Amino acid sequence: MSRHIVLLSGSNRFNSQSIKVAHYLRERLEALELCDSSELIDLASSPLPLWPEEDTQKAWSAQQSTLKKATALIVISPEWNGMACPALKNFFLYAGLSELGHKPALLVGVSAGLGGAYPITELRASRYKNSRILYLPEQLIIRNVESIFNSECPSDENDMRIRARADWVLHVLCQYDDALRTIRTAIKHPPEFSTGM
Repeated sequence: MSRHIVLLSGSNRFNSQSIKVAHYLRERLEALELCDSSELIDLASSPLPLWPEEDTQKAWSAQQSTLKKATALIVISPEWNGMACPALKNFFLYAGLSELGHKPALLVGVSAGLGGAYPITELRASRYKNSRILYLPEQLIIRNVESIFNSECPSDENDMRIRARADWVLHVLCQYDDALRTIRTAIKHPPEFSTGM
């Protein structure tokens, strides 16, 4: 049973803290041998036109192909003024049932300060309806992110604690991946129920 995890860095800023977190989590997936393969979608280097745009297929097709291969996802959102950032919200206008349906996803909130929870709450509230993405009940919030994941060794107790939690929640994601495989093939969606209520 092949496991392919896609990490989505939701920031539209280059060299963001979100992409740093994405690289760290991808390295941990490989070090812990939790997946057969992984891919990274960086919305800063591969932006999508603001929805709805007439000529979206070229920008969207590569990301769409990557997402269809995914068996599980990690969605990383920076907190901008207490909200998920625009690039990530726009992404979920593109990604639907055929790309994300009934796939487990770990939500990761990123904050330069003590925040990070609001984007997770926002994504849980509205960004699942049409795509049927299944967010884990667990989550990861990286607070004071500029002091976290900067070197091979933890810089302090907080860095050590969040690294331990990250490893644990990556294992949890993989357990959900295993459990949801039969559900994805068993559930059929007639056209009249293709969008959520």
